[in-house]
Amino acid sequence: VQLQASGGGLVQAGGSLRLSCAASGRTFSIYNMGWFRQAPGKEREFVAGINWDGRSAYYADTVKGRFTISRASAEYTWYLQMSSLKPEDTAVYYCAADPNRVITTPSWAYWGQGTLVTVSS
Repeated sequence: VQLQASGGGLVQAGGSLRLSCAASGRTFSIYNMGWFRQAPGKEREFVAGINWDGRSAYYADTVKGRFTISRASAEYTWYLQMSSLKPEDTAVYYCAADPNRVITTPSWAYWGQGTLVTVSS
């Protein structure tokens, strides 16, 4: 399974960005999709996750109410809509997928290459 993340960039505080992740390869093994982020000098942390049918979504407390994870219904593509961005949201964002369940630790099976999001104050 290969994951390709895109959509990062530079945005001012209060602005919005949408990240996308597209999966290819043995996509039948993907049931859960998510996003993590890693700021300089910090550990990779869970941001959001969504289960296979899109009915259950999970968020880190730090992004709840500002970020929305969703998935395309007929494709192995998912998104992270980020609004009301803050400078502390600056990080490399990684998409991830796993055949088992949504978990908040970075132990997912498949990872994208990361896309940089920079929020200026």
